[in-house]
Amino acid sequence: MSNVMRVAVTGAAGQIGYSLLPLIANGAIFGPNQKVALQLLEVTPVLGALNGVRMELEDCAYPLLTEVICTDNPEIAFLNANLCMLVGSKPRGPGMERKDLLMDNGKIFIGQGRAIAAKAASDVRVVVVGNPCNTNCLIAMKNASGVPTDRFTAMTRLDMNRAKAQLALKSGKHWSLVKNVTIWGNHSNTQYPDWHHATIDGVPAARAVNDDAWLQGAFIKTVQERGKAIIEARGKSSALSAAQAACDHARSLFTVTTRDNWCSLCVLSDGSYGTPEGIISSFPCTTDGKGNWQIIQGLSMNDFSKAKAQITWKELQEEREMVKDLLG
Repeated sequence: MSNVMRVAVTGAAGQIGYSLLPLIANGAIFGPNQKVALQLLEVTPVLGALNGVRMELEDCAYPLLTEVICTDNPEIAFLNANLCMLVGSKPRGPGMERKDLLMDNGKIFIGQGRAIAAKAASDVRVVVVGNPCNTNCLIAMKNASGVPTDRFTAMTRLDMNRAKAQLALKSGKHWSLVKNVTIWGNHSNTQYPDWHHATIDGVPAARAVNDDAWLQGAFIKTVQERGKAIIEARGKSSALSAAQAACDHARSLFTVTTRDNWCSLCVLSDGSYGTPEGIISSFPCTTDGKGNWQIIQGLSMNDFSKAKAQITWKELQEEREMVKDLLG
């Protein structure tokens, strides 16, 4: 890595950004020895609040943090950035159709994709967190001319973490002992959290849990609807857990993960496992520690898994069709 890793974060004064920035500044992505500079992007009316966040970051006196830049200009935020974390997006409002949400966000991610192509570092990696993150990622990727498509990933790590937690709680084990949970498809309530290859303390998850009805019913529904449940409980959307998951996702790109303990990443589909090509779908992946990923091949999918995956893949195809005019 370079002497200083430059990390651009959009929506940096928002709930997730406020939880995310201290993690980055404290080494949660690149480790305890890598210096970082933060390049923070917000919409113009929020620049005052963002300046307050900057002051707090300075007051924390993080040993690894070298610089904090605040701006409403994407080309300044993404200048020489090694990692771009696209957190900011327009939330779904009352009565808003999904297509309207996709189109409104599409305009944001067109501009950000172009700015990344124009200004980011040659080794840039892009992590899309802002929802609907899969299709926002596709739009940004398609508008980032000249940037390799494999530089773009979107986040289902929060869903993976939620699935690990549910399996751990059900089995009475700690979540650190849960490995190889897979999220297939979209970061939405159609996603499929797949336990079939997961282990809990070295034991197949299905055997450790010993409750097929729960796995095929309440487990899936709980993971799919967890975001909604948190909103109902605290009156606000997930922020702390989303920020942690964003760091986990980015850290996976810059550390080595293997078939013994893989991660779920949303990446451009090449047709693996029967996924429609050209959508951004979550897959089980390994990473090489240099920002590169590979979809794991050769995992078995039974009829139950195939049926669940087809639902979420179909939704992603529908989203792509809705935004086809925005895809560069």
